[in-house]
Amino acid sequence: MDKVRAAAGDEQREYRVEELAEAAGITTRTLRFYRERKLLQPPRKEGRIAWYGETHLNRLRVIAELLERGHTLGGIAELIGAGESGQDVAELIGLEAAIIAPWSDETPVHLSWDELKAAFGDQLTEENTAESIAQGYITISEDGITHVSRRLMDATTALVDEGVPLSVVLEASRRSQEHVDAIAEIFTAVVREQILGALAADSPLPPGEAARLTDQILRVRPLARTVTDAQFALAMDRRVHAEYDELLRQRLERDEEEEAGAQGD
Repeated sequence: MDKVRAAAGDEQREYRVEELAEAAGITTRTLRFYRERKLLQPPRKEGRIAWYGETHLNRLRVIAELLERGHTLGGIAELIGAGESGQDVAELIGLEAAIIAPWSDETPVHLSWDELKAAFGDQLTEENTAESIAQGYITISEDGITHVSRRLMDATTALVDEGVPLSVVLEASRRSQEHVDAIAEIFTAVVREQILGALAADSPLPPGEAARLTDQILRVRPLARTVTDAQFALAMDRRVHAEYDELLRQRLERDEEEEAGAQGD
């Protein structure tokens, strides 16, 4: 009997475990692990021999593709379970992609140590470097650093050129990061509670619901950024005007004190 053969009554090929693993490009240990996690359908048994078919091979290819896209095995198991319960897996994958898609479009930038020295001079200290690492902005290599955002790096360099010490820029960055994390949590809660509440239910999503939620999330994402940007600009208007009014008040008081002093003389 051939190890890879046609099943009785049809033209579908069948594989022993070793042949299936080889066809899928994985090890037999990985294949057995998938079976234990119930990611793979049970094989057809013939005595002590387990026979796998094209449906098993297709499932393994789907698992490999989802892993390559960044899905976890737990998430893949949920998708497979949803598909077996009649939900549209493609729609669910699209919904997950919309939920976890990056909000930022920042481009990393690499700078050599010579370039950093030219940009920051004696402000390129161990303390400032450690603070940048702690904030998650840079990684260190032998020939320099890689910053997660060219825009932030350019802004930092420009502020230092304007006379703002690098340590002050990093402190402002650290403090603002705490606030933007809080803002992000607010909008995350809105999406979680007002849009994705149905995902917490035990019952499957109705037909077409995953696609509808995907479209809604894609519409809400830019709205959240617009609200945040507008609120930041309005807040800056309020604070700048308040600071300027306070500066004028202090100047007026000083002028009045100087005038009173001159009259006293």
